[in-house]
Amino acid sequence: MTVYAIIGGTGLTRLEGLSIHQSLPLDTPYGAPSADIQKGEYAGREVLFLARHGHPHRFPPHQVNYRANLWALKQAGAEAILAVNAVGGIHPAMGSGHFCVPHQLIDYTSGREHTYFADDLEQVTHIDFSYPYSESLRQQLIAALAAEGCEFSSQGVYACTQGPRLETVAEIARLERDGCDIVGMTGMPEAALARELELDYACLALVVNPAAGKSVTVISMAEIEQALQDGMGKVKSTLARVLVANR
Repeated sequence: MTVYAIIGGTGLTRLEGLSIHQSLPLDTPYGAPSADIQKGEYAGREVLFLARHGHPHRFPPHQVNYRANLWALKQAGAEAILAVNAVGGIHPAMGSGHFCVPHQLIDYTSGREHTYFADDLEQVTHIDFSYPYSESLRQQLIAALAAEGCEFSSQGVYACTQGPRLETVAEIARLERDGCDIVGMTGMPEAALARELELDYACLALVVNPAAGKSVTVISMAEIEQALQDGMGKVKSTLARVLVANR
């Protein structure tokens, strides 16, 4: 049976309903992960959980130790990663509260430790990253969202920006010209590192605000927090459906 791990982003620093059997304070060759790996039972099956930004939420996107996080999850036994991301909506369909299961991404970040293949190599290693998300995991999320009756898009292009600031109107216009549908700050290098470790990986993105220039008002943290609060119940029930369907 596949061992699933859930990486919780902004708004999901703890997984209510997770019956914790162990809290694993793992160390890795790349330092400590953002938080202890929680190992327990959720929706009737064993699952691993990691708060991407720590608990409490203390690591900004550009300072998350993505290499340690993914390494620790694999060390704890993870085989498939369900990553939850709060994002801004660029495409007109991506309003607040909308879900997207992206099929592609573009990386606009810089300066992040983004690969395990960097030091003391006997030979250069390249991974095929043509399709950054596991299609089988994507389909599981899509089926769960449909069963939950959520408003969602079954594909989209995720733009990953550096953060922690939000983007300018001109930057969002550029991302839209590039073909991006949603924008976030944590999708990379997480997805690529999962591929290097041969872990299946898919993203469940919750739109929490229109991207810059996509609404008549300025983006407010109150608006984002409200969208997170409203959407987290659906996030949890969607994840539970994926786990139950694969018991």
